[in-house]
Amino acid sequence: MKRLFTTLAVLFVGTITMATAQQANERPIYLDPDAPIEERVEDALSRMTLREKMAIIHAQSKFSAPGVPRLGISEIWCTDGPHGIRPEVMWDEWDQARWTNDSCIAYPALTCLAATWNRDCALSYGRSIGEEARFRDKDVLLGPGVNIYRTPLCGRNFEYMGEDPYLASEMVVPYVKGVQEQGVAACVKHYALNNEEQHRHTVDVSLSDRALREIYLPAFKAAVTEGGAWSLMGSYNKYRGTYACHNHRLLVEILKQEWGFDGAVISDWGGVHSTEEAIHNGLDMEFGTWTDGLREGASNAYDNYYMALPYLKLIESGEVGTEELDDKVRRVLRLTFRTAMNNDKPYGAMCSEAHSLAARQIAEEGIVLLKNHNNNLPIAPDAKRILVVGENAIKMMTVGGGSSSLKVKYECSPLDGIRNYYGDDVEVLYARGYVGDVTGDYNGVVTGQNLVDKRSPKRLIAEAVEMAREADHVIFIGGLNKSNNQDCEGTDRRSLDLPYNQDAVIEELAEVSDNLTVVFVSGNAVAMPWIDEVESVVQVWYLGSEAGNAIANVLSGEVNPSGKLPFTFGVKLEDYMAHAEGAKFPNPKKVFYHDGIFVGYRGFEKREIEPLFAFGHGLSYTTFEYSNLQLSATEAVAGNRIDETILEATVTITNRGDRAGKEVVQLYISDVESSVIRPKKELKGFEKVELQPGESKTITFSLTPEALAFYNENSSSWTVESGEYRVLISASSADIRLDKSFTLR
Repeated sequence: MKRLFTTLAVLFVGTITMATAQQANERPIYLDPDAPIEERVEDALSRMTLREKMAIIHAQSKFSAPGVPRLGISEIWCTDGPHGIRPEVMWDEWDQARWTNDSCIAYPALTCLAATWNRDCALSYGRSIGEEARFRDKDVLLGPGVNIYRTPLCGRNFEYMGEDPYLASEMVVPYVKGVQEQGVAACVKHYALNNEEQHRHTVDVSLSDRALREIYLPAFKAAVTEGGAWSLMGSYNKYRGTYACHNHRLLVEILKQEWGFDGAVISDWGGVHSTEEAIHNGLDMEFGTWTDGLREGASNAYDNYYMALPYLKLIESGEVGTEELDDKVRRVLRLTFRTAMNNDKPYGAMCSEAHSLAARQIAEEGIVLLKNHNNNLPIAPDAKRILVVGENAIKMMTVGGGSSSLKVKYECSPLDGIRNYYGDDVEVLYARGYVGDVTGDYNGVVTGQNLVDKRSPKRLIAEAVEMAREADHVIFIGGLNKSNNQDCEGTDRRSLDLPYNQDAVIEELAEVSDNLTVVFVSGNAVAMPWIDEVESVVQVWYLGSEAGNAIANVLSGEVNPSGKLPFTFGVKLEDYMAHAEGAKFPNPKKVFYHDGIFVGYRGFEKREIEPLFAFGHGLSYTTFEYSNLQLSATEAVAGNRIDETILEATVTITNRGDRAGKEVVQLYISDVESSVIRPKKELKGFEKVELQPGESKTITFSLTPEALAFYNENSSSWTVESGEYRVLISASSADIRLDKSFTLR
């Protein structure tokens, strides 16, 4: 009803406004949907009073900003994502409003999307979730997240797109475009350096400019300059002593001046701390300050936001002017005309069959086969009894984890998916194995599951082991969940180890089964001390509504796995440079990123540490042959533009197996003669190719100077040096199949 009421008010006030304007022989450009947006913005701005300008740059409720009722300018309504549309909440509270028509389709977590290495999947994801947001009358989707996976302990890694800036950049652009095709603004977050959760409100991050530019900013830049993002969310943490939500260097110098961002910068909820800094340092819309709403702070908390009455008083006293305010208002109006007052936006759709199909296909393409000894998978077609073990086989994973928690129309569990797939042909048994977190509620959304089991760990393991002796195939489904200190906003993991005594369960099962598959539901890497004792390991992420169906299709062989890891799995925590040499994590006050540019595989290779599973790793039920790497020239000449093609690399991929499959062909660049320290190699291209048995395809990569550049701190610019480079064609960062050198002059 809230948007219906608003729409009626807009039509009524808009009619009066147009009549008045016609009487004055003046056309109200801002209400003309066919007029250029910039003309509409300037026309609306010229008609607004000071207080109306002030009103639209801060919230009026938990998730909305008021618009200008007098002029018929619509409210803006935000919704949490990035994996589905959050249920409606109370006006001033986080708890749900208990609507009966706000269930959604849950899409796989963004770690899974990144693991598809498929730009088409990212576009499908954006379009689908954008349609659901549009149908629910939301104007801003608070996502996607592209913070870099610096450490496997960060509780919010499951919402992000991995450790590599190039992969994240390539995947975020189609997601943003897909969302915004629906007339909904993507709000890319959390800008920037939000790499830990426990002390995210207080930690002050410092790092080299080179690390900032090469590792932590590229995905945000791509979302803005290539994806055309209409909004962006600041992060809670500080950067060099100043909060990121009003940080002049991040928001003004880099985002708006250097990248030309014309959208609105939205604060994270409660991320604003100063009126004067918010005025001058690039923030455009303030949300969530005093997040208990009207119960705390003042009789009207929203009017007392930093960018409300305190700002107005500074203007009225003459201490500040209105230049900054007008810029903020222009950006909010631009956002409004692109979304809420965009008459060409589609109607959207909710919980459609197409959305379920998209969710399942993305899930299937993101599942990663990590190990498959003796072709233990797919499950043998003559298997008659399958045992599924583990709490994560039955626990709903769409509820919890923080702001990405959802109220779903349905969620197919892994156990149900496997049983649905095999029907009556195979006996599928279940044993609990371990008990983790038996709760299941978040902000008033309750799973309704009763997971209480008071048996001792010893009895649970004994039951599972006894049943495993009689099973043709055993599937352990465990990992993490979305509880505190696991994969969860606001807290970080305490170790790399599996919780709830799962290692003991796996080891006992391995003793009695020669066909044991370990399936991990998680958004983070975990330690695997038993890795040599099990036949196969599968990383399945948080897969959303279609989780069970996707998992069953891959384990059975109905779908050939094609996912690749978007981050490195270390053997132990100290393998990651963020934790090397006794580095403290999480950091309550200050942290310097001593790992610099050596995040993820870059750091493993610098220190010559062999990972458990490399970045980009992922197996298939078929085999692929790489051949015939050709470079367009062995000597390349740098172009005048950073995006000008200077070299093409072609490679042939052949499916040598007996079933169709998809392979992600990865291109890395190695700078052989650099004047500065550089990673041994860096991802600079990838393509996912589908091949039938015996089929070959040729893939072409176009290289630009940007692929060879590093950020030069002496000149504060990107530098491309002449000299020798190597093109490495790989199946993962640790599996180089072909390489050739060329010289740049």
